[in-house]
Amino acid sequence: MLQGGFPKGHVILVTGFAGTGKTCLGLQFLLAGAAAGEKGIFLSLEEDETALVDTARQFGWPVDQAIKSSLVKIVRLDPKETRGNITRIASEMWKELAQLGVQRIVVDSVSLLNMLSDDEPSRRNTLFALAAACRGAGATTLLTAEANPLHRETTRDGLSEYIADGVILLDYREASDGHRVGLAVRVLKMRRTAHSRSVQPYTIGAHGIEVDAKAIDFGA
Repeated sequence: MLQGGFPKGHVILVTGFAGTGKTCLGLQFLLAGAAAGEKGIFLSLEEDETALVDTARQFGWPVDQAIKSSLVKIVRLDPKETRGNITRIASEMWKELAQLGVQRIVVDSVSLLNMLSDDEPSRRNTLFALAAACRGAGATTLLTAEANPLHRETTRDGLSEYIADGVILLDYREASDGHRVGLAVRVLKMRRTAHSRSVQPYTIGAHGIEVDAKAIDFGA
């Protein structure tokens, strides 16, 4: 669907409802990088390291080895430390990322990060500072965000998609009677790529998220 994967150095937003696999995709992205010798960091505002490691273990991914070898680092940003987190992102994060030499970054989630800000200018400034820090580190970045329940192709905050080079929607596909019939992925935006615009089914199973790119377009 992306003609070769995530473009290097892009900031990519992964949006969707709860249970669509956003965190799983972030972990999968980092551990795939670790397998290729690339260093990555998972910045979590939601789950702690134990929960994230357990998620990776359930798929049989070598997360313990990746952490032990310093190829993957999990950092918990405590939502209770609101001011400290925002200050850190705005003024110090780029230095920390540059010193770590990471090539892949996951931030889970910017929706919660936006909730920590008092007003829209603050939210916008924090998001732009975060994206700038990730780009400054020369890393490829995945940001996760909750989808707007009224307009599922946009985020709850309506800001995150504007700072991203790419937007991927993880979604439920429903029958006319309202019953869920599966999961589907769509690339809404990916700058400088000739990406597919189809809606393809995916599963979350023993190997994590797997997209069936050859299936009939769900959006047809």
